[in-house]
Amino acid sequence: MINRENRFFTNLNILLDVVLIVFAYYLSVFIRFIVLHGVVSLALWELPYVLMVVVYAIGVTAIYNAMGIYQHYRYRRTNSRVLKMFAVNLFAIAVMTSCFFVYRLEDFSRGVLICMWILASSFTIMRSFAADKYIKRSIRKGNHQKHVIIFGNGHLAKEFKEAVEADPSSGIVVDGYVSKVARPELGTNLGSYEELEQILDDRTVDILVVALETHELNFMQYAITCAERNGVRISLIPSFSRYMPRHIRVEELEHIKLIDMRAIPLDNPGAAAIKRAMDIIGSVLLIALTSPIMLFAAIGVRLSGPGPVVFVQDRVGKEKKPFRMYKFRSMRLNTESQTAWSQNTDPRKTKFGSFIRKLSIDELPQLFNVLKGDMSLVGPRPEIPFYVRQFREDVPLYLLRQQVRPGMTGWAQVHGLRGDTSIEERVKYDIWYINHWSVSLDIKILLKTIFGGFVNNEVVEK
Repeated sequence: MINRENRFFTNLNILLDVVLIVFAYYLSVFIRFIVLHGVVSLALWELPYVLMVVVYAIGVTAIYNAMGIYQHYRYRRTNSRVLKMFAVNLFAIAVMTSCFFVYRLEDFSRGVLICMWILASSFTIMRSFAADKYIKRSIRKGNHQKHVIIFGNGHLAKEFKEAVEADPSSGIVVDGYVSKVARPELGTNLGSYEELEQILDDRTVDILVVALETHELNFMQYAITCAERNGVRISLIPSFSRYMPRHIRVEELEHIKLIDMRAIPLDNPGAAAIKRAMDIIGSVLLIALTSPIMLFAAIGVRLSGPGPVVFVQDRVGKEKKPFRMYKFRSMRLNTESQTAWSQNTDPRKTKFGSFIRKLSIDELPQLFNVLKGDMSLVGPRPEIPFYVRQFREDVPLYLLRQQVRPGMTGWAQVHGLRGDTSIEERVKYDIWYINHWSVSLDIKILLKTIFGGFVNNEVVEK
């Protein structure tokens, strides 16, 4: 709603972060070689390395921006920002290390990389907190405030007033409301609807918030006209606001505006490209890192009994398209492999299969599904076609899960909803994830999976 005055601060913060990250590199080189070893490494000060670090810094700030870290202070939540910034820098350092390995840049110090990650994360986090503190102090002094008048007096107006009061750091000041009927809980009644133009002409107003009830929509055109004549920005609270998702998309057919009520963040081509890039880079790195574990699992499955090492099963993917999902075989050969739902205690499991299922090692071949594009690292877990046909009839909104690629792990799984658990609860978590997707949310889920999400509650066969 309010973003014009934030452009300068956003650009300034991005520039500061680029400078801080480059400075973190030079400080890391100084600490690693001069302070600790008394050696000057001229190679790391040469132009190719300097350009590489500048590109790295620009890339990190671009991801920061995509994750909403530079989002306007009026709406940004700070509780998870530290985790986001550390995670972005860790991801970026991992990518840089991979590039060094691929291009055989052996003279680049790993100590410098570790020190750079710690310093760059610390510097940018401190910059972010300092910027917030400055803005909030400025708001308390009366700067950066936006004066608002509410046009309406119903439940929408009341909810808006309560939301503003609940977040004083937003800098939004409600000067009063315009309505035919007085509502003391809304503050000062500035006049009736018909007096709006004179009210806007007499006062300094930044935004007119139109919060009309359904039976009052005949005043909508009048409110817009008055705001435009007085150069006042206008924001609308739709009467169906409670049914609107977080993200909407408006399309136009001739003069008709169509609101897509099921638009999701990943409908944006840029967001989808970022997620796919994370999947490709992440799957390649994880395949390389887990290859010894997969070799161990393959040998164990082969020795555990007859049957293929890799079990291939039909699953339903994005847009209801079927695909072949890979897993290490953990069960004895049976006739229910395409319809039966595995349980915590399942007599079909082999002893070794029970072990690899307990640690989720059986899921590792799905990294190749991610690399192929059938799956994502993070998303709703894919289901067997048999159960998709069943759940679509019994579980409301079930097929909304198919708007995105299924994942190896997901928001439901890190909340303990995996295996033989409530499908209704899983769907709620999956749909929340789809509607609230962000790079930071994916990173958060991956970190939760790494630090505690591998081990499940399945019983190991003895």
